[in-house]
Amino acid sequence: MTRVAILLAAVSPLGLGAPALAETAQAEQAEEGQAQSAQSVLRDVITITGTKRPGGVDVQEAPVAVTAYSGEQLDALQFQDLSSLSYIMPNVQLEDIGTAPGIANFTIRGIGINSSIPSVDPTVGVFIDGVYQGINAGLVFDNFDLEGIEVLRGPQGILFGRNVTGGAVLIRTTAPSEDPSLNARFGVETGPRYTASAVLNGPLAEGFSAKLAVYHSKDEGWFTNEFDGSSHGASRTWVVRPAVAWRPNDDFELIVRGQYSKNTGDGPAGQNHVNGAGIGGLFDRNSFRFSIDEPGEYSNTAYSVTAEANLRVDFGDGTITNIFGWRDVEGSSTSDIDATPGFLFHADASNLQDQWSNELRYAGVFNNVDVTTGVFYFDQTINYVERRRLLGGASVPIGGGYIDHMTWGAFAQFDIHTTDRLTINLGGRYSYERKRARIQALLPGAPCVVGSGCTVPTGGAGVFEDTDSWTSFAPKVGLQYDLGDDSQLYAFWTRGFRSGGYNLRNTDPTFAPGPYDQEQVDSFEAGMKSDFLDGALRVNAAAFWNEISDMQREVNLPSAATGVVQLIQNTADARIRGFEVEARAFLSENFIIHGQLGYLDGEYKRVLFDLNGDGVIDDADLALDIPRLAPWTYGVGAIYDTPLDNWGGANLTASVSYNFRDRNAYTDNNLGFFDSAGILDASVALGFHDGGTVLSFYGKNLTNEVTFGGDTQLPAMLGPVPLGGTFSPLNKGRVYGVELRFRR
Repeated sequence: MTRVAILLAAVSPLGLGAPALAETAQAEQAEEGQAQSAQSVLRDVITITGTKRPGGVDVQEAPVAVTAYSGEQLDALQFQDLSSLSYIMPNVQLEDIGTAPGIANFTIRGIGINSSIPSVDPTVGVFIDGVYQGINAGLVFDNFDLEGIEVLRGPQGILFGRNVTGGAVLIRTTAPSEDPSLNARFGVETGPRYTASAVLNGPLAEGFSAKLAVYHSKDEGWFTNEFDGSSHGASRTWVVRPAVAWRPNDDFELIVRGQYSKNTGDGPAGQNHVNGAGIGGLFDRNSFRFSIDEPGEYSNTAYSVTAEANLRVDFGDGTITNIFGWRDVEGSSTSDIDATPGFLFHADASNLQDQWSNELRYAGVFNNVDVTTGVFYFDQTINYVERRRLLGGASVPIGGGYIDHMTWGAFAQFDIHTTDRLTINLGGRYSYERKRARIQALLPGAPCVVGSGCTVPTGGAGVFEDTDSWTSFAPKVGLQYDLGDDSQLYAFWTRGFRSGGYNLRNTDPTFAPGPYDQEQVDSFEAGMKSDFLDGALRVNAAAFWNEISDMQREVNLPSAATGVVQLIQNTADARIRGFEVEARAFLSENFIIHGQLGYLDGEYKRVLFDLNGDGVIDDADLALDIPRLAPWTYGVGAIYDTPLDNWGGANLTASVSYNFRDRNAYTDNNLGFFDSAGILDASVALGFHDGGTVLSFYGKNLTNEVTFGGDTQLPAMLGPVPLGGTFSPLNKGRVYGVELRFRR
C-alpha cells in the first residue's frame, strides 16, 4: 500500500475517504509510477447510504449529522467490533453491556438503553446491508470484510422506521467483484488474542461474480480471576460469509449474501466494588481485580441471508430497490452476577430469535423534486428463558416467555429544490405494529439446563398473556441552504418513535410485564457543513433540542428476594439538548490533525415512576440524571507519514489519538455510574513498495483506563445472607498488537 493509501486509512472520519477512492488511488499510482498528493486524495468524495438515494450521496451534501468510516479506515483503526468506535465520535456510546458478551447497549445524544432483555427494543437501530436487526443480542461480536460504517445521530424515523430515536448504525459488507482479488489479515495482541481472515473475490461466469470471506479469532483471556488464578475472558469466533452477484447489464443488479457465525467463550469478568449506597464491595473500582467462583460461559450462533435487487427504470430516471433479509439467532449464557467467590447469585439464560423482513422502495427525480418512497414489512419471534440460582441453589426461580412481533410501514420523502441554493425537505412515515406475548414471571422451578430443552413453567400464578398494537406517524420538515464554496446550512424538525412492548424478564409478579407504551421524540436540529481554505480545513457542526415523551426505561433495583428487580416502564418526559463539532485540518501534505467535541444537557420534565425506589414520586426523582448521558465528550488526534527512501519506496505512517467521555449515570436511581475516562490510542504502520502489504503496530487504551459495561447495584442482603456491592463487568485495559495486511 502506498503512502497516500496508508494516510487515507489512518485518518479520522468526517467523510475523508472511501474504499473505491483508495482503490482508484492505488490504480492511478500503479499506472503513473508515483504517489498522488495526499491532500488531493483525501479531499475527494465519500458517499453515504443513509439517505437511501441510488448510489449514495456526498457526505458533505447530506443534511444529517453523520460520521462515516471507510473499510480502509476501519482496518487502520484495528476495528474488531462496534464497541471499537465507542469513544471516537461526539455524543456517542457504542457499548457491550457485558451481562452476557455481545449484547449492544448503544446510546446517541443521551438516548439509549441499559438492558440485556431481548424484548427491549433499541433506541439506536443497527442495519446490516440494509436489514434491520431485531434484537440487541449478538451485535457486538467480531466483524470484518466491511465496505463501511455510518453512524447517524438523531432520530431517523422517516427512512428507517421505529427504534431509531437516538440514531442508526449502518454496516455495509463488501459486494462481490468481477476483478480477482485476495485480501488477508493476520494479527496477534495482548491476551494473547489471535486473528486471521481472508476475502477472495472473482468472476464465476458472464455477468456473475462471487466472494468468500472467512474469519477466525481466538482469545486466551486478558483478565486474571483471583478466585483460582486462571486466565479469564477467553473467546473464539468463526465467521463464514459467501456472496454472489448477478449483473447481466448496466440496469440490473442482484446481490445475495449469506453468513454463518459462531461465538463462544467465558462469561463476564464481573467486579464487585462498593455500590452507590456505600454498601459492600470487594475491590477498588479503579482496578481490574475480580474474584468469581463461576467463570460462566456464552454461546451465540447466527445464520442470515440477504438479497438485494436494484433495477434502473426510465420513470423519473429512477431506481427500484428490494431488500429481503432473514436472520436466526440462538444464544445461551451463564454469568456470576454476585461477582464474589461465593455461590450467591448465578444466572443462566437462553434466547432464540427468528426474523425476516422486506423493504421495497423507489427513488427518482421529477423536475426539481427528488423522491424516495417505499413500504416495509418485518416479523420476528423471540423465545427467552432465564433461571436464577440463588444461595447455592437453595432457590432456583425460572421465568421467561414468548413474543411474536409484526410491523409494517409506508414512507415517502421529497427534497424540493426551489432554487439553485434552497431545498425544502418534506417526509413522513406511517407504521403499524402488533405484539403477542406469553410470559411467566420468575417463580421457583425444577432444575434444568438452559438451552437444552429447558422450558418455562406455565399455569398457576405469574402467567401473563396479552396482545396489543400501536400506530405512529413520523413527519419531517426541513430546509437546506447551499452557501456555495463547499458549505451548507440545514435545519429540520422530525419525530421518532420507539416500540411499545412487554418485559420477558418479569422479576416481580406483582407488576404486569406490559404492555408499556411507545416512546416519542420530537427533534429540532440545525447544522453546518463547511470546507474552508480550498478544502484544507473541514468543520461540521450541529445543535439539537429533543423533547422525549413517555420515556421507556428498564428500572434496576436491588431485591433481597431475587437479587435484582428489573421493571420496564414509561418513566418520564424529558428534554435533552446539546451540540457537536467535528473538524480536520491538513497542516501539510504529510501532517493532518482532527478533533471532535460534544456537549449534552438533559433533565426530566415530568416523572411518572418512582425512579429511586424510595416509595414516592417527588422532586428527588425529578432531580436525577438521565442514564448514559455524558455531559462532555471530546477528542483530538494527529497523523503523520513519511517516505522511507532507503527502504525501496516504503512508507511509515504514525497516528495518535486521545478521546474523553465525562462521568455519567448507569442506573435510573444514579447509584450505579460510569467514571469519566480518557482513552489514548497510537499506531505505526509500515507500507511496503509493492502497494499491497502493510505491517501495523498499535496500542489501545495505553493509559490502562478501567471501564465497565454496567454497574448494577446488588442488595445489602440476599435472603438471610449479606451481599452488597455491584455487578460490574470489566472491559479490557491496555492492549498492544501487531497486524499484517496484504492485498493481491
